[in-house]
Amino acid sequence: MTAWAVFDQLAGQDPVVDQLRAAAGSGGLTHAWLFTGPPGSGRSVAARAFAAALLCHDQGCGECQSCRQVAAGTHADLLLVRPDGLSFGVRQTRELVLKSAASPVYGGWRVIVFEDADRATEQAANALLKAIEEPPPRTIWLLCAPSAADLPTTIRSRCRLITLRTPPTAAVAAILEREGVGADQAVAAARAALGHIGRARRLATDPEAARRRAAVLAMPTQVTGLAQAFDAAAALVSAAEAEAKATTEALDAPERDALRQAFGEGSTGKGVAAALRGAAGALKDLEDRQKSRATRIKRDALDLALLDLAAFYRDVLAVQLAADVELANHSQENDLRKLAEASSPRATVRRIEAIMTCRERLNASVAPLLAVEEMALALAAS
Repeated sequence: MTAWAVFDQLAGQDPVVDQLRAAAGSGGLTHAWLFTGPPGSGRSVAARAFAAALLCHDQGCGECQSCRQVAAGTHADLLLVRPDGLSFGVRQTRELVLKSAASPVYGGWRVIVFEDADRATEQAANALLKAIEEPPPRTIWLLCAPSAADLPTTIRSRCRLITLRTPPTAAVAAILEREGVGADQAVAAARAALGHIGRARRLATDPEAARRRAAVLAMPTQVTGLAQAFDAAAALVSAAEAEAKATTEALDAPERDALRQAFGEGSTGKGVAAALRGAAGALKDLEDRQKSRATRIKRDALDLALLDLAAFYRDVLAVQLAADVELANHSQENDLRKLAEASSPRATVRRIEAIMTCRERLNASVAPLLAVEEMALALAAS
């Protein structure tokens, strides 16, 4: 067993690892932490690793029962919160605050990892603030959000800030290689994912995910006229929906099966029939949560497709300006150069701005196809 092994999962975050190791080893801990960083930087991974180091007798060896339970999310002294939908409500937050007040089972720390804490509603944030202001003596809150600005000032001012950066391509590729991905494929996936570790892993191991991304990146060469722009918009939305559906199905089925088993489906004996009747309400609640999560996943998948598209035009701009930067889409250099030669840097910037405007409109709940069609027309006209 090696101390701090749990931090090996973090790519290119050495300053953060040093900071967390020093804190976990000192014993004098801040009671609330805020992990921030761009998507894919590993803020939730860092929070989980820190939790493992706090709960492990060997400071996060990664091999003991405690570390394995933290990794699985089943440790008795760990509360792992992942908002399913677009928001996290006050009722859910109050339930979480009550659970956080329980004494540690093993006498150490009670650790709450709150992923996507920025999804808390205003009322939920107020309820959370009270718990962070006056936590029980052995409770530690680990909040995760894209940036400190995504949480109310009253909360972030009471947290110790941990800021992660987008990991470099080499660091992400090294993690993929340790997981058995070939060197060339690992580098290509890391570049394409723009430092997003989870996305890089999926692009390297899931041919369908790579195919859907390729379909999105075909758009710049397709928007040559009005009709083509509408067709390309429909194809982009369809590719994002397919990505979301694959993610949703992988999550939904195991949850339904686990719930049915928990209520005794397939069993016989006294009380089973009554338990199964009770399962109907629980299953309805689960389906409602899954629908809410599916909505979020669809929005996130489309936003990710737009970011891929923006990165493609960023590469076009880099070629136009002869900038000495790494191209995210190096494998499509011929297409990049053709588009670079056929337009001006000013036009490329306008196209990137059109993509960013589309993202803003989707965030404001504009109908996806309508927003993407308007963007596609802008791409064709620029």
